[in-house]
Amino acid sequence: MTSTIYLIRHGETDWNLAGRWQGHADVPLNDLGLRQARLLAQRIQSEQISFDAIYSSDLARAYQTAWELGAAVRVPVQLYPPLREIDLGTWSGMHYNEIRERFPIEAKLLEQGQDIPRGGGETLFALGRRVVAALEAIIAHRDGETIALVTHGGCIRMLLAHAESFHGDGFIRFPHIGNTSISTLRCVPGDWETLSINDMRHLEASDEVELASSPPDDAEQPAL
Repeated sequence: MTSTIYLIRHGETDWNLAGRWQGHADVPLNDLGLRQARLLAQRIQSEQISFDAIYSSDLARAYQTAWELGAAVRVPVQLYPPLREIDLGTWSGMHYNEIRERFPIEAKLLEQGQDIPRGGGETLFALGRRVVAALEAIIAHRDGETIALVTHGGCIRMLLAHAESFHGDGFIRFPHIGNTSISTLRCVPGDWETLSINDMRHLEASDEVELASSPPDDAEQPAL
């Protein structure tokens, strides 16, 4: 059977706005992020999209976004830690320029395209393996259903890369995944198809430009 998967990134945080890499740090949404989440929820409700289940990363920025969505469509949110952002280890909370200053060798390797563990945490390969396994487990449990995953930019990139059989850096292949953007997949066992990427119409329709002007993403390398 075919499952339809909505990949939804969380709303904005103060660390997003400041350009700090977040990783597993539990940073909540800021005021703009909450407004983004509510606009997302209003859109899903107005389009009468029906979810059989909503799964969320257990980090606050994702759960807060998922809660707004779940409340609007009357579907409970299930926390699922494998949907967390990439683990950035000791780099969490740093700006990229600070990482370059304090860890020049590691930063150079990143800039050369080497997939090293970020801050002693995860590689992109490990992130991809984790989130693909997580989604495959969900699909096996809820085959043929329509499911929302509220997660993070890195996770969404690696899931989209898997769907396109792209084995390189998902951040290069998908350079921007905006706050509360929607990307969709159609999945059957062993075969995923991308239907849409980075749909932000619920924010772009607003007169408030900042709603759709997402700052650099989690673990994005703005200097590259």
